[in-house]
Amino acid sequence: MARRQFNVFNLSFLDIMSCGLGAVVLVFMIISAQVSVRADKADIRLVSDTFRLEEEVLDGRKNLVRLRTAFDGKQQDKISVEGESKQLQLTIEELLEELVQYDDTSLATRESLEELQSDIERLEEQKKLVMASADQDADDPGRRIRTFVGEGDRQYLTGLKMGGKRILILVDSSASMLGRTYVNVLRYRNMQDEMKILAPKWRNVVETVDWLTTQIPVGTNFQIMTFNDEAGSVVEDSENEWLEVTDGSNLTEAMEALRYVVPQNGTSLYKAFKKIGEIKPRPDNVYLLTDGLPTQGRTTPDPPRETDANDRLRFFDQARKEIPSGVPLNILLYPMDGDPYAAAYFWQLAMQTRGSLMMPSEDWP
Repeated sequence: MARRQFNVFNLSFLDIMSCGLGAVVLVFMIISAQVSVRADKADIRLVSDTFRLEEEVLDGRKNLVRLRTAFDGKQQDKISVEGESKQLQLTIEELLEELVQYDDTSLATRESLEELQSDIERLEEQKKLVMASADQDADDPGRRIRTFVGEGDRQYLTGLKMGGKRILILVDSSASMLGRTYVNVLRYRNMQDEMKILAPKWRNVVETVDWLTTQIPVGTNFQIMTFNDEAGSVVEDSENEWLEVTDGSNLTEAMEALRYVVPQNGTSLYKAFKKIGEIKPRPDNVYLLTDGLPTQGRTTPDPPRETDANDRLRFFDQARKEIPSGVPLNILLYPMDGDPYAAAYFWQLAMQTRGSLMMPSEDWP
């Protein structure tokens, strides 16, 4: 039997080499895994730091924008102040020149101390006249604290003058104020409240009240009330109380409240005229904005019923007995179709109270 030939690279040697190679590979894999874990942790920290730095940069930019805005505002104020300062300086220089010219003229014309004293007395008299004129201008109702801008440049001769120290404005807010015809009234009455306050006739009435308030001078007491089957002030917590006109804020508050009043229910002129006697002291002038004879009297019928012309005349006679004597009633009538007696009876009422009657056009004020 032949002997087997010896080979250094037998299977045992290969096994040993493979194990060694596997060990080396395993070591590298462990090292690589550790490196990856540490790299991920480092990346997370870096990303967190990056986000933090980005937020700081954004905050810095916001602060920079605010500072720039504030700086621009200061620059504008500085430019405005400089401009006003220059204008004031020019004015002062002009006044100084005029003063020099006046002094030269005075020195040239004055011959004695008596003439100088005469000039002083004359100037004092002129000062008194100027001060008296300024006081009259301050009392002039034309110096209004509120303004009203209508459409276009229309000017009307109205004859309405907001005289007196206490002015009461009564505004009819019944459902009939939604339209100039019964068809339009029915159409708007079935709409949402948001559409009712936009009805052309009601908007015309509200704008008229706005115009009236611009005629009220400072220091006057006023009240704006609405009436339908009930009557009350448009300003909360001011029932039967006078509101004083100071800076115009009370008038503006009352007008804003009136703009959101929704016309509804019937018309009780009795309830409106009764308010004239309830508010103390009584008004010097009353302005009534309505569209016809009343449909209700002292009480509200339950259930509601139709009224004819005789009923409305009876309710009107019942209501006018509540007007205190000596109170002028100025009536702005927005006549409706189908109410032919309204103009005549309201004209008679205005004449009896020494007031006035006006039927505004659709585009006034």
